[in-house]
Amino acid sequence: MSNPDTPEAIARLRMVNAEAVLENRVDLRGYPYRNLVIRAQRGFSPERVTAAVAAAEVLDRFGWELLNVAEFGSTRQVLAFLRRRR
Repeated sequence: MSNPDTPEAIARLRMVNAEAVLENRVDLRGYPYRNLVIRAQRGFSPERVTAAVAAAEVLDRFGWELLNVAEFGSTRQVLAFLRRRR
């Protein structure tokens, strides 16, 4: 399986892992789209929500706005939906 944190994979999936953002392992300056999803998969439910929101706060400094956060029970993922400010 390919690395989901590469610029190509992030652009193809339009999704980035919260852990990669929090660990400063991604550079979204070349990301070509206006919308992005942060995916948090690790930890218990409250930890996943916290990771997704914390990653969104990191990206807020770079022009991204948090729109919504949703938890999907069947996939055990928390998704944060962001939009790049114009």
